[in-house]
Amino acid sequence: MKIFVDTANIEQIKEVASWGILDGVTTNPTLVAREKKAFVDLIKEIHSIVEGPISAEVVSLESSGMVDQARRLAKIGRNIAVKIPLTKEGLKAVKILSREKIMTNVTLCFSPSQALLAAKAGATFISPFIGRLDDISHEGMNLVRQIKQIYSNYGYPTQIIVASIRHPLHMLEAAQIGADIATVPFDVLEKLFKHPLTDIGIDRFLRDWRGLPEKDKAF
Repeated sequence: MKIFVDTANIEQIKEVASWGILDGVTTNPTLVAREKKAFVDLIKEIHSIVEGPISAEVVSLESSGMVDQARRLAKIGRNIAVKIPLTKEGLKAVKILSREKIMTNVTLCFSPSQALLAAKAGATFISPFIGRLDDISHEGMNLVRQIKQIYSNYGYPTQIIVASIRHPLHMLEAAQIGADIATVPFDVLEKLFKHPLTDIGIDRFLRDWRGLPEKDKAF
């Protein structure tokens, strides 16, 4: 499973990239707005750091506007995946963009039927928002299972990006299901490192090491 970081913060992106695990980045208008920078300049800066897919979202609600914005975003680099909302107008745009070989990330998916339509239209990625479903007492990971089954049934190449991840268990379940990608907030990624037994083990090793004579510590 590939790991994307769900942020538009440059320092967070650089930090995760330094860990050696970063496969891509997803952004949205809310994340971009927090950074107080010009949108295109920010995406270009991210592009200078990340070689994998970078999702940047259109804001038009009509297919013609979506396509126009998508074409402009795609000029930033071949690894730009244009985020398109899962609406009728969005599907029209996805069909046009797929013919032009522009990557699309169809976002705000909340049902398996929506995911099926996105794949039919030629979406590169589909983003089911599991955390938001959990918020209204639906089990978000069930949606990922359903999409995985449908895509497997018919051999759709659309990749599943598990989005709206809220905690490490979401990421674990995504991996167990076999999702292609998990896009994870920075604070959740940091939690994946943490385990009390790891900390206890390091403390014990260092304590034992300090007990060695100085002459025996050289390496």
